[in-house]
This record gives sequence, structure tokens and C-alpha cells, in this order.
Amino acid sequence: MEEAEKELERRSKFLSSLIQKKKENDQQNLHQQLNIKVKASDMPIVLQNKAFQCAKDHVDSMSSGNGIKIDSKKLALALKKEFDASYGPAWHCIVGTSFGSYVTHSLGGFLYFSINKVYVLLFKTTVEPMDH
Repeated sequence: MEEAEKELERRSKFLSSLIQKKKENDQQNLHQQLNIKVKASDMPIVLQNKAFQCAKDHVDSMSSGNGIKIDSKKLALALKKEFDASYGPAWHCIVGTSFGSYVTHSLGGFLYFSINKVYVLLFKTTVEPMDH
């Protein structure tokens, strides 16, 4: 009986590793397809993918026939509104080609990535009610 449990655990670990590798490959393919490079993140993959797709959609909508002219404010506002509506308030977004930052964020709510040559910092802070 003990041998069967060990074999079952070994197979379970093997399958888990295969699933994890598949997810990583799918994520890399998405990054290449959308021209995205993740610099730092502690955000769940599902939220990352939503941010990537939202950013890509807005970058594509800002494209003109002779190249891409990205409006950083519009992209930041779009990402903030999307995440506020979908995942609750207190999301913040900084977009640009050159900026510095030092932020405090909620656990699982930080993503720093580039799309084309524009950098995006998306993070969530904690909202606490004020006592009057």
C-alpha cells in the first residue's frame, strides 16, 4: 500500500511539473506575440494577461499608419479604470519611456512590464476606511 502511495505521489509531481512547463510556455508565447517583456511582478498570471491584453488593445487603437504614437496618460487611465472596475479600487498606473518610482503595493498587486518601447507600472494599494 505504501508503495502505491509513493508511486501515486511521484506521478502527481510529474504531471504537475508538465502542467507548469506548459503554462510557462504559453505565457512566453503570449509575451512574444504581444511584444511584452515582464521586468518584475508578484501578480497572478490571470491578472497579468488581462493587463497585457488591455495595454495591447489600447496601443493598437493609438497606432497610426506611419507608426505608433502612444498617449501615456490615456494608456495609464485605461489600465487603471479597467483594473478598478474588475478588481476593486486603489489601482495605480504609471506609463512612460523614462521614469523612476518607489511604491508600496498590496501583496499580489504589482506588475512592471514593457510593451514595444513603453514601460508600464501597475500596482494596487490598500484602501482603509477613514475614522471621523
